[in-house]
Amino acid sequence: MPYKYNDANRSKFSKAKYRVTNWAAYNESLRRRGDLTVWISPDALAQWSAPRRKSPGGQPKYSDLAITLCLSLRTVYGQALRQTQGLMGSIAKLMSVEIAIPDFTTLSRRGKGLTLPTVQRRVTNRDPIHLVIDSTGLKIFGEGEWLENKHKIKMKRKRWRKLHLGLDLASGEIVSGDLTTDDIGDPTALPDLLDQIDSPIARFIADGAYDGAPTRELLKTRLGEIAEVVIPPPKNAVQSQQSAQGLTVRDRHIAEIEAKGRFAWQKSTGYNQRSRVESQMNRWKVVIGPKLKARRFANQQTEAKIGVRVLNKMTDLGRPKFERTA
Repeated sequence: MPYKYNDANRSKFSKAKYRVTNWAAYNESLRRRGDLTVWISPDALAQWSAPRRKSPGGQPKYSDLAITLCLSLRTVYGQALRQTQGLMGSIAKLMSVEIAIPDFTTLSRRGKGLTLPTVQRRVTNRDPIHLVIDSTGLKIFGEGEWLENKHKIKMKRKRWRKLHLGLDLASGEIVSGDLTTDDIGDPTALPDLLDQIDSPIARFIADGAYDGAPTRELLKTRLGEIAEVVIPPPKNAVQSQQSAQGLTVRDRHIAEIEAKGRFAWQKSTGYNQRSRVESQMNRWKVVIGPKLKARRFANQQTEAKIGVRVLNKMTDLGRPKFERTA
């Protein structure tokens, strides 16, 4: 059925228009994201070599900090491991520092299960966050559609990885992230995402994929009764059998949708703010890329963690402030 067949029956509303109020500062932050000026602090140079291990086995030459720095530059500038090795060599030469540069095989090997250095978050333990969670797919290695059509190659099953992100609406910071295989559902990945957050959660927003008794019980146990949970029930949802004794959060949402409509419910509960995490997904695919560079799953998970740190660092440089004009 053509898309425009039921166009007359759809709800019509004008698209809101906004303008950036801090354009000068935001424009400067965008410029700084591509700045090639790299500065390595003396503390980082002192920790470049790995400490001596006392247990039996080989002695690592480079610290986790050195490997993380190299892989971070690879993510920012979209390079392969060999080009990353050349970039780090030129940086060390320009800075006139005598440090050994990891080769591309070392970066690939050490990237598996790499422990990233801790980063102090802008969100403190005393600040409750408004958490929005969603997931998207990232492509992995394989033939492209153009080559398959040109050479008449048999279509293979398209494979991808699933990127799960948790965004704090107040700070714009990605506070949790995980990379799973494509057969892992969103509710299954939720416990690991919540484990990464050490701040209290005042509000939880997610799409209808998280609607279910196990997920709601998990949120009730982890977040407590005070946290507001906003998950849209499906169109055919009915109130629970225990609604006569007392309405649950899901029952109240169902009743409000039946009384006012789904659009009014989305506006009253703030569910529309979930679009901000979708914008974060689009930002990931534009800035970092829609495809993972690593081939092994463990390395891909490290690549995703570094991608989260890179986007948070770019957010720290400056965010746009909007005001509605129409």
